[in-house]
Amino acid sequence: MFLGLFVALLFALSGPTAMAQSTIFNIPSTDTVDKGKAYFEFDFLPQAPGVDATLTSPKLRTYVINPRLVVGAPGNVEFGVNFPTFHTSNGDPGCGNTTCGFIEPNFKWKFFKNEDAGLAVVGGALLHTALNKRAGQDTWGLVYGNFSKKVKSGKYGPRFHAGPYGIVDPSPVTFAGPRGGAMLGYEQPIHAKASIVADWFSGKNYYGYFTPGISITLPKNGLLNAGYSIGNDSWKNSNATKNRYVFLYYGVTF
Repeated sequence: MFLGLFVALLFALSGPTAMAQSTIFNIPSTDTVDKGKAYFEFDFLPQAPGVDATLTSPKLRTYVINPRLVVGAPGNVEFGVNFPTFHTSNGDPGCGNTTCGFIEPNFKWKFFKNEDAGLAVVGGALLHTALNKRAGQDTWGLVYGNFSKKVKSGKYGPRFHAGPYGIVDPSPVTFAGPRGGAMLGYEQPIHAKASIVADWFSGKNYYGYFTPGISITLPKNGLLNAGYSIGNDSWKNSNATKNRYVFLYYGVTF
């Protein structure tokens, strides 16, 4: 039944074949928002499954919401700001409170592109800092580079992404794990309006997730992504950390 509804939705959609997006799920893509345009996105990530009730009573579950706004600037540059907020129904997601809010100003620059060859390279940075309960929490910077190759042969050629990332945090307290690694991404169109997508940050840290899913282009410059984020540390002890989330986001360019 779900497959039938999905196919019907695809054929009902209208609009451009593909839409640029600032990220795949977590990793930055090599797309940038056009000059004079803006992109708004709303992410919703419920933890699934939550921590067993045998360990916490009642059952503990974390929900993440992340509104994002990105604006295009001249020279294939974009500036954005994210507001990730973590709420734990019965516990502390890491800041001494049931709700932890953050702000993340960021920018990305596409300094090389060759559309005929399907190549693009970007670099960027993000500042992560707390909005509430700031005492005892890190402020850190994320810097990265990303290279992409779009396979031009065939009707639905895939696009591959790869690049390094690093964390700038001289005195880490709440940032645990490696402070650098690799990021990978994959986008495989299966229809004029839909793609199978996946991305991965290496490392057992704040960014370390593998997220496969699907991306659907909607009418009026909209985009809907649905996936499942699996923490790199969630395999230990039969997923004792329960570090896995359903990942849903809607984005629109205007």
